[in-house]
Amino acid sequence: MAAVQEISYPCKFDQTLQPAQFFRAAGTGPRPLVVCLHTWSADHNQKSFLRFAELAEMKNWHMIFPKFRGPNWQTDGCGSDLVVSDLEDAVAYVKNAAAVDPARVYLTGGSGGGHCTLLMAGRRPDLWTAVSAWCPISDIALWHRQSLSIDKVYADHIEIACGGDPEKSDGALKEARKRSPLTWLPNARNYLPVDICTGIHDGHTGSVPVGQAIRAYNTLAAPQDRISEEDISFIENNEKVPPHLADKDGDPAFGNRKVHLRKQSLKVRLTLFEGGHDMVAETAWEWLDRQVSGQSPDFSAGKASISFGEAVLGK
Repeated sequence: MAAVQEISYPCKFDQTLQPAQFFRAAGTGPRPLVVCLHTWSADHNQKSFLRFAELAEMKNWHMIFPKFRGPNWQTDGCGSDLVVSDLEDAVAYVKNAAAVDPARVYLTGGSGGGHCTLLMAGRRPDLWTAVSAWCPISDIALWHRQSLSIDKVYADHIEIACGGDPEKSDGALKEARKRSPLTWLPNARNYLPVDICTGIHDGHTGSVPVGQAIRAYNTLAAPQDRISEEDISFIENNEKVPPHLADKDGDPAFGNRKVHLRKQSLKVRLTLFEGGHDMVAETAWEWLDRQVSGQSPDFSAGKASISFGEAVLGK
C-alpha cells in the first residue's frame, strides 16, 4: 500500500493550518502532481484517498487530498474563498516540499469534488495543466431547487452554506452564484483542457441531474457545439440520449461502461456514460496523464485500465 502521510499546511487566507493526505512520489526528479478532492459531505479522511494514493504510486505522481474546509454544509465550505485559498496553498505546499513538474499539475474530483474542480478551473485556470470533473454540480441555486424533490438534505446544506434560501434571499442567491462554477468557468474557456464526465442515470439513481454537467460543458464550448435545453430536458427525463447526439465510437478507457454521448469543443470534452453518480478514477487519471502544458489537449479515446476500482462515490 502507498505510504500516505497526514500533513498540515499553512493557509494564507486565515493563517490556519489545514490537514491533508499526502503521497510523495519516489526519486528526486520532478514528478507530476495531482490534487484530488473529496465529495460533498466528506473531508480529507474519506477512504477514496486510498485509491487515489494507489494510482499515484502506480504512476509515481505526487498526490495531495486536502480537507478544504470539509463538508459543504458549512459557510466555510461549499466553494468559499477559504476553499479556494486552501487549494491554492495545497499546491504551494507540495511544490515547496517536493520536486513538481510544472507542466503536469492536475486537479480531479467527483460530486462535491467535481463541483470544486470546475470552480477552481474557473477561479484559477492558471494553476492547472488540466482538470477532470465527475458528476459535478455547476449551478448551486439550481441544484437547491432540484434537491427539494430529489434529496432535500442537500437543499438544507446549501441554505446553511449560503446563509438562506437562494430563491427567497438576495444575499443567499449572491452567495450561491459566487460558489457556482458557471459564474467563473468563462475564465477557463479555451484556456486549459477540461474533461467532464457523468453517469447518464444521475439525478435518478444519484443526487445530481446530468444537466449540471452539460451546462458546464456548454459554458466552455463554442456556441455551435452546445447542447440545447430541449435536449438536456430529454436526457434528464428519459435517462437516454436523443439519436442525433448518440456516441458511435465508445472509449476503452471506460472499460465495460457504454459511452452514450461524447462531445468535444475548444478545450472541453463531455462524456455521458452508463452509470449514475459515479467517478471512475482510473479513467480520469488515464486522460490526465496525456495532458501536458504547452501541448495541444489530447481528447482521443483512451486505453483500458488493467484493473478498475470501485466507481460509485459516497455522498
